[in-house]
Amino acid sequence: MATRKPVTLDDVSKGIIEQLQQDGRRSYAEIGKKVGLSEAAVRQRVQRLQESGVLQIVGVTDPMQLGFYRQAMIGIRVAGDTTRVAEELGRLAAVDYVVLTAGSFDILVEVVCENDDDLIELLNSRIRGIEGVQSTETFVYLRLHKQYYNWGTR
Repeated sequence: MATRKPVTLDDVSKGIIEQLQQDGRRSYAEIGKKVGLSEAAVRQRVQRLQESGVLQIVGVTDPMQLGFYRQAMIGIRVAGDTTRVAEELGRLAAVDYVVLTAGSFDILVEVVCENDDDLIELLNSRIRGIEGVQSTETFVYLRLHKQYYNWGTR
């Protein structure tokens, strides 16, 4: 993912985003009443925000209720091109989050697996098999305490 120049949003677009962060199923008509636009105008703005990459509307699930009983954050130390390794990690189905970092690890990835055996297989056969991966440290999630997506806009 390349670094992008920040998009400048007007107060109406910010209001639309904040409404969707509160409830992603909120109707365009309801949002329009809150921000002072017609339903059609809200629909157009949301489409432009999605096309520009500012906004995604997704259904967030509870992995455990879907049979994925093991989540973990994995710190990865890399020799060589961290971007190439991050791109390879991003292609793995079990990986839902990849970030280049500074500090003890070069890359952090979050993974969602069905069970511990799947996590072991992912670590041993796929992640550690990527050229440049020197070492990993796994932080197994015991309980997700907080995860929100409603931090608003500036």
